[in-house]
Amino acid sequence: MPDPTHPPLANIRPDVQAMHVYVVQNADGMVKLDAMENPYRLAPQLQAELGQRLGALALNRYPGQRTVDLQQALTRYVGLPEGFALMLGNGSDELISLLALACSMPPTAANGSKKAVVLAPEPGFVMYAMSAQLQGLDYVGVPLTADFELNVTAMLTAIARHHPAITYLAYPNNPSANLWADDAMDAVIAAAGAQGGLVVIDEAYQPFAAKSYLGRLARYRHVLLLRTLSKFGLAGVRLGYLIGPQALIAQIDKVRPPYNVSVLNAEAALFALEHQATFEAQAQDICAQRALLLEVLPRLPGVQVFPSQANMILLRVPDAQKTFDDLKQRGVLVKNVSKMHPLLNNCLRLTVGTAPENRQLLAALEASL
Repeated sequence: MPDPTHPPLANIRPDVQAMHVYVVQNADGMVKLDAMENPYRLAPQLQAELGQRLGALALNRYPGQRTVDLQQALTRYVGLPEGFALMLGNGSDELISLLALACSMPPTAANGSKKAVVLAPEPGFVMYAMSAQLQGLDYVGVPLTADFELNVTAMLTAIARHHPAITYLAYPNNPSANLWADDAMDAVIAAAGAQGGLVVIDEAYQPFAAKSYLGRLARYRHVLLLRTLSKFGLAGVRLGYLIGPQALIAQIDKVRPPYNVSVLNAEAALFALEHQATFEAQAQDICAQRALLLEVLPRLPGVQVFPSQANMILLRVPDAQKTFDDLKQRGVLVKNVSKMHPLLNNCLRLTVGTAPENRQLLAALEASL
């Protein structure tokens, strides 16, 4: 008989029981502009080609050489600097968790009985804080300025106080979609390095950004670059990769599950890289659509639009919840981020879609406002 004084849930960590499950919005029948996805599907001919390749895979075997082939293909695609290495993850989410796991040193007398710390600007990507919590690290969020720029003074103060093991800098940031100034980035990177910490530059939205930190990576031995193929056009494939000095990647790779990337994921990613021009053309079209939205949105009454270097746009409206509900009633699904952080008061985040989707978005938004 079960012990009534020790119910099964008592075995689950209290902080886990207090958490909320990440909820994916139901988008059936909607114009889906809530998750920063590439809106384009593969052309029928490419669907058939990919289907044949996936169908021919040895699904009865664990992943092997094809994941190595994918690493090599991504190395060529990125143009990896000499002395750097690349590891694969089941989306960038897994790599963020693995980084926290690798750095989660327990409190000891030697470190003053303090947990390791993850530090990041806020508002930012929620997985930085969540992964830190689940892996037993402390998390410190540093507010951005009112216009979503890095608060360099606050960042440097927090780094000096907390000595973070990992400092995240999303470039562009999510949900604000902006690139931060070079001098601000350099100051934070230098300060974190001086304290012995790692810096992870998250370039999830690199296909749509005017700049990348890749060319400056060789200057540092404590900086890692995190990317994903989700925004490249493969959100359903779940493939991320981490770039860094060989010595660092070799240590982080030790905590990676041996078969974390399936043969289906690897083959789909290899196929996409072989058709790189198709996905680059899609990214160019998304950037062109973004430019049109950034031109039209500020004309709508009561709308404040923030600059974007990603495939999303952050805007502030008079009443975010009302506008979100009105858009949903009109068949357009966006993301209401107004409760995520005080700086995001009355803000919505819109994914840039196709031309017809964006026209429907603008019509619904104008009718709501």
